[in-house]
Amino acid sequence: MKEKGVMTRNKPLAVVVGSGLNALGIVRSLALKKIPVLLVLAERDATAHTRHAKKLFIEDTAGDVLINTLLAIGQKSLDKPVLFLTEEKSVVTVSERRDEILPYFLITLPDQELLAALMHKQGFQDLANQFGSPIPHAVHIRSEADLVALSKLRFPCVLKPALKDYDYGAKFKKAYVVESAEEASERFREIAPVLSDLIVQEWIEGTDSDIYFCLQYIGADKTTVASFAGRKIRSWPPRVGGTASCTSAPEYHDELTAMTELFFRKVGFVGMGSMEYKLDPRDGCFYMVEPTVGRTDFQEEVATVNGTNIALAAYFYQIGLSVPRSAYLTPPRIWREPITDRWSAELQPELPQPSGDVIDAYWRLNDPLPWLEIVFERIKSRIL
Repeated sequence: MKEKGVMTRNKPLAVVVGSGLNALGIVRSLALKKIPVLLVLAERDATAHTRHAKKLFIEDTAGDVLINTLLAIGQKSLDKPVLFLTEEKSVVTVSERRDEILPYFLITLPDQELLAALMHKQGFQDLANQFGSPIPHAVHIRSEADLVALSKLRFPCVLKPALKDYDYGAKFKKAYVVESAEEASERFREIAPVLSDLIVQEWIEGTDSDIYFCLQYIGADKTTVASFAGRKIRSWPPRVGGTASCTSAPEYHDELTAMTELFFRKVGFVGMGSMEYKLDPRDGCFYMVEPTVGRTDFQEEVATVNGTNIALAAYFYQIGLSVPRSAYLTPPRIWREPITDRWSAELQPELPQPSGDVIDAYWRLNDPLPWLEIVFERIKSRIL
């Protein structure tokens, strides 16, 4: 990578695949340096209304449709576009067919076998155990015969799919806290007809605000190009759901960066990734919960609004230019998905709201249409 460089007027295209707040945050992060962006998406949600990207609608952001679309884009481009993935299914497709994609795009991916292992919760569990990383004990459940192994665990535990499955997501919660082996068995039998690949992991007590994360981009040369430590404020559903609001955690930057770097280095991971942690109030130690690999994280933009633009760092690295410096803003800024955060706050009024400016995940003065679309849809749902 070049130590110095000046952006030319002809900046390579950035292709962002996906929709929702994840993709919207990446588009807006790149727009801060006026990077030309093509957003490839299948859903006409609020993301589609951003003014910071050209849009290309396709039937599905996975499989042959995605590959054929990317090949058409890449073959027409004078310079290799930088590819950003925001959805797990896109990662699977691009990873499996990387030999077709890599001649036309700039993207750093780890070995396919490693990527598949990290995307599977039991695969990640095995790697963490192999390298002595701090992680709660877990049992892999795939059939009735596996249920006997639940006796080895200390309850309560959290039960969740071992691999992201869209049929599961349409019918069940992201995860369930179960108080006993019997409850875990009953829940497995309920879910098994849809998905029988589940993991039951010992639960670490604490609130949403005890969940931390480290967002990173690791270059092909295995150097850490960018790293950002943050923590959740609220989740939806509470305790087991996705991020509703979050902020930076500069006080834990060194510790979480070192822990994440160490694990990624041991397993040989490179590219876009992150690690979620739970701070155990019993011993004050961080324990790994799960990684996100090959793609950006749902709340990736929290890093940008707090002074660490990981998407831009990845773009600069890929095209061989110096990566912009990053720093934590003071006071920290809060990134908030307004609807789920309100729901979560209503159920958890005891959770304190940290100080700092609140950044609505949808609203931007220079990009108001995504927010207006959300407002319009809410008004329409109340009328109809």
